[in-house]
Amino acid sequence: MNAFFSMFLERKEELLNLFIDHLNMTTIAVLISLAIGIPLALIITKNKPLAAIVIGIANLLQSIPSIALLAFMVPFVGIGQKPAIIMVVLYSLLPIIKNTYTGITGIDPEKVEVANGIGLSPMQRLFQVQLPMAAPFIMAGIRISAVTAVGTVTIAAFAGAGGLGWFINLGLNANDPNLVLLGAIPASLLALLVDYILSKMEEVVTPEGLKPSDQIVLQTPKKILTKKIVAFGLCALLLVIPIYSGVSAVVQQENRTIVVGSENFTEAIILGYLYKDLIETDTGIKVEERFNLNGSPLAFAALKRGDIDMFTDYTGIASTILLKLPLETDTKKVYQDVTTQMKSKYNVLVSKPLGFSNEYVISASPKSAETYHLEKLSDLVEQAPQLRFGCTTAFSQREDCLPKMEKQFGIHFRNVLGLEGNIRYQAINSDKVDVTDAYSTDAMTVKVKLVPLKDDLGFFPPYEAINLTRKDLYSRYPEVRPVLKKLEHAITTKEMAEMNYEVDVEGKKANIVAHEFLEKKGLLKKSE
Repeated sequence: MNAFFSMFLERKEELLNLFIDHLNMTTIAVLISLAIGIPLALIITKNKPLAAIVIGIANLLQSIPSIALLAFMVPFVGIGQKPAIIMVVLYSLLPIIKNTYTGITGIDPEKVEVANGIGLSPMQRLFQVQLPMAAPFIMAGIRISAVTAVGTVTIAAFAGAGGLGWFINLGLNANDPNLVLLGAIPASLLALLVDYILSKMEEVVTPEGLKPSDQIVLQTPKKILTKKIVAFGLCALLLVIPIYSGVSAVVQQENRTIVVGSENFTEAIILGYLYKDLIETDTGIKVEERFNLNGSPLAFAALKRGDIDMFTDYTGIASTILLKLPLETDTKKVYQDVTTQMKSKYNVLVSKPLGFSNEYVISASPKSAETYHLEKLSDLVEQAPQLRFGCTTAFSQREDCLPKMEKQFGIHFRNVLGLEGNIRYQAINSDKVDVTDAYSTDAMTVKVKLVPLKDDLGFFPPYEAINLTRKDLYSRYPEVRPVLKKLEHAITTKEMAEMNYEVDVEGKKANIVAHEFLEKKGLLKKSE
C-alpha cells in the first residue's frame, strides 16, 4: 500500500491530466448519445416495426467488442479521442434509446387522452406530460450509459487518446499492480461520482407524484429550488471541464507541429520519448505525443493518414506485416526492401537501423528447460508434444510465427494458450505454461528468470529497430532531419534492454529513462 501511495504522489500531475482527459471523453460521448438517442427513441414510439429495428441495431452495436470497434474506427477517422468518442457513443445508445422508448410507451393511454382532451398540442403533451412521467426511466438509462462510458473509455488509450487506460496499460506491460490500480481506482471513483450527480438530477426532474411513496418528502419551495440549483450545478461541473479543455485543445492545435507516435509496449514508448526529447531540445519545435497505439498496423495507418509524423518499428514487422512482402531472413535484404518499398509506395522514409534488434526469442521456464533439456529451438521442436505454449495472439496468428513453425517443422504443442502482454509471464512463473514467445530486449524475461532458446534453425526474420517518418515532415521542418539521425546506430541491444528493465522492473518513468539515456550518450544539444 505504501508503494501505491508513493507512486500516486510521484505521478499525481500526470494522473490529473489523464483524469481530465477521461472525463472529457466520457462527458462528450454521453452528451452526443443523448442528442441522438432521445430524439430517436421519441420517433420510434410511433412505429413499432421501426422500434424493433432500431433497438435491434443498438443491441448489435453493444455486442461488438469495444477494442474491435475502436480498431474499426481508426482507418476512417484517425487516432486520438475522435474514434474513442464515437466508440463510446455507439455503446451508450442502447440504454438511452431502450429506456426512453419504454418510459414513453409505458404511460397510461388514459392520461395521454386527458392531455389531448384539455387541448394540449403534441409538443405541449410531450414536454408537460410524457417526458415528466417517463423521467425515471430516461434517467435510469442515462445513468447506465454514463457509468458504462466511464469504463469503456479506458480502451481509448489504445488509440492514443490518453485517459486512465494509459496507466492500466503501463501496469500490464510492467506487471505492476500499483500502476493498474492507479488507473482503475480513479476510473471507478469517476463512475461513482457521475452516477451520484445523475442521481441528484433524477431526484429533481422526477415529479413527486411519480416517486415511490417512501421517497415522497414534503418540502418548501425554497428547499426544492436549492436542490435544483445543487443538481444543475453539479452537472454543470461535468460540462465546464470539457468545454475549457476543448477550447485549450483548439488553441494548442493551432500551434501543433510534429506528432510522434508509438505502439503500446514499453520499448516503443521509450523510443517515442527519445525522439520527442531530441526534437524539442535541439530544435525548440513542440512535439505532440500519440503513444500507446495498439499495434504496428494501427500506427502505420495513422502514419499514412497524417495523424502522426513518425513512429519506430522493426524491419521484420515492416516487411511481413505492413508491406506484405515474402518472408526473408537476410538482414541486409530485408532492410533494403523495406526502405525501397516504404518510399515508393507511401512516401515514408526509413531511418538507418537504430543499432539494436528485438528478435523473437522463444523462452522456457527454468523448470521446463531443465526437465525437457531445452537449450535451442531444435530442442523445442523435438519436445513440443510435451510442452504447454503460452504466446501472444499476434504470435499465434502471424504467418511468419506459429503457423509457419507448425508447417515447416510439423510441430504440435501439447497445448497452446493465447496470453497477452505480461500475463504470459505470470502464467509461466506460476507453472501454467512451459514456454512462451519473448523478445531479446524484454526486461520481463530477466525478472522472471526465463531461459532463452537459441535460434539454431535460423527461423525468425531480422527485427532491426528503425524509424518510419513521413517524407513531408522534412519539407516542413528540414532542421529535424539531422536531429533524427542522432539515434541511428546509437542504441545497443544491451542498452535497450537496460532501459526496458528500468521502466518495467524498477518502475521508473519512461520519459525520465529516455532523457537520462540521451544525456549519458551526449546526444542532447547543450544549452548556451
